[in-house]
Amino acid sequence: MEQISAADRLDAVFAALADPTRRAIVARLAEGEATVSELGEPFDMSQPAISKHLKVLERAGLISTGQDAQRRPRKLEPEPLEEAVDWIERYREIWEENYQRLDALLEELKRQTAPARRKRRKK
Repeated sequence: MEQISAADRLDAVFAALADPTRRAIVARLAEGEATVSELGEPFDMSQPAISKHLKVLERAGLISTGQDAQRRPRKLEPEPLEEAVDWIERYREIWEENYQRLDALLEELKRQTAPARRKRRKK
């Protein structure tokens, strides 16, 4: 079986989540397992079209198919989402640090310019 790199897995997750229909399917599966027909109910599209979306989500590892008698319910797989959240969180922390440095710089600039403004008003 072919090994897939972490970067390729992350690319597949973000590509799968780029589509609003697939995001809606993921949101529905966050509530619990569902069959293809149950997942297709809210959408104005054919069952084969829904199945194509499900295949994309399965290839990304976001969902899996179970076996329950005659039913084949789909369920959400948390690991790929956790990897995506971890990746996003690393960058959120970097952005937060940058914003804190910017806030500190703006405060310093305000302190430096405040005395000059007071002097001009006194004249």
